[in-house]
Amino acid sequence: MVDYSPALMTDMYEYTMLDACLKDGTANRKCVFEVFTRHLPEGRRYGVVAGTGRILDALEHFHLDDNDLKFLADRHVVSKETLAWLENFHFSGSIKGYREGEMFFPNSPILQVEGTFGECTLLETLILSVLNYDSAVASAASRMVSAAKDRPCMDMGGRRTNEWSAVAAARAAVVGGFKGTANLLAAQLYGLKAIGTAAHCFTLVHDSERQAFESQIAALGKNTTLLVDTYNIEEAVKTAVEVAGPELGGVRIDSGDLAAMAQRVRNQLDALGATNTTITVTNDLDEYALAALQTAPVDSYGVGTMLVTGSGAPTCAMVYKLTEREGADGVMTPVAKKSKDKATVPGRKLAYRSYEYNLAEAEHVISGSEDKLAAFTPQSDWKDLLVDFVDHGTIDPQWQGHDAIMAAHDYRAKALAELPITAQSLMKGEPVIDTITTVL
Repeated sequence: MVDYSPALMTDMYEYTMLDACLKDGTANRKCVFEVFTRHLPEGRRYGVVAGTGRILDALEHFHLDDNDLKFLADRHVVSKETLAWLENFHFSGSIKGYREGEMFFPNSPILQVEGTFGECTLLETLILSVLNYDSAVASAASRMVSAAKDRPCMDMGGRRTNEWSAVAAARAAVVGGFKGTANLLAAQLYGLKAIGTAAHCFTLVHDSERQAFESQIAALGKNTTLLVDTYNIEEAVKTAVEVAGPELGGVRIDSGDLAAMAQRVRNQLDALGATNTTITVTNDLDEYALAALQTAPVDSYGVGTMLVTGSGAPTCAMVYKLTEREGADGVMTPVAKKSKDKATVPGRKLAYRSYEYNLAEAEHVISGSEDKLAAFTPQSDWKDLLVDFVDHGTIDPQWQGHDAIMAAHDYRAKALAELPITAQSLMKGEPVIDTITTVL
């Protein structure tokens, strides 16, 4: 997809740390790193994991070619010895975590990376940049899908963000419950449904609205969707049905009081015999606007700006922290930060969710040494939340590609249905279930 290495999509200090650790001998110490967030965006009840598949895709190409190595050498980022170490770099560690589409909460161990310090530290920035953004978009998308009820939502946010973020957002939106995207590259790369017909400029370039509609129908057929708010909506709907007949596929409204206009247009279409013509609305929609449109006769939504910006929360504040490392004696030792307001829980983690009456009641995070965790027995009705993505450098392909995205799309709906119904409330509140951390 790109002609640059994911291994340079990182912060310089990842490489300077590697350089120093190779010189002092600690680079080869076995380590466990963990991705988690200390809090959800203010007022949010849950988050949705997305982006893991993109991380695995990037991991396949996470190496440096001659030009990359020359860049590091010319900038004196690392020493000659480190450059030699990097020449044949391949991640040989293991990665496990929450699957895409899974719900997460404060202190959920969303991803755990195990390997040597040298190889694990190089992955930090890439992992965080992907998970933070993709999960923010998927979380916003999930709220929007809930607000839209059974009406499909489509991604139209490409022009409101960076060109590569647009591709990532389209993928994350589908994980979050959206049905398709206007972004053709995302549709090509991930096998997503592509949607779109015409903009206002298409109408304006023609001598009349009728000519524009005739042109679009001649090119795309009667089942197309015509944009009807360039001039006068009532006149446009009348013209649209005259040109296409009652078989007209759909109309789109992109301005004004969307609920009121949708009602008027629905009544007008029905009066004209176009009872099966659908209505799509767009125009700066967010989950609150979608909720307000629940009683309006709208068939689908196109969402842009608020989707690709996480609906006001463009990041999940996820962090990547060392939780266990090999000591000089070869023994794995839990470690933790004690910084004010940034303290961490030592040790690698297990994660489970408990249920009562088929509804989630708590997230259980169990922390401890490898031996203690191996001896831990969860309660029989607890759901294990961790899956294996990479085993000693070998990526499990079931978590990549189109099928993985669609599986995540379906899984999100199932996981959300298992949460208390207050999870779907748009009112601000605390996380819908508590996270209980136990240190063995």
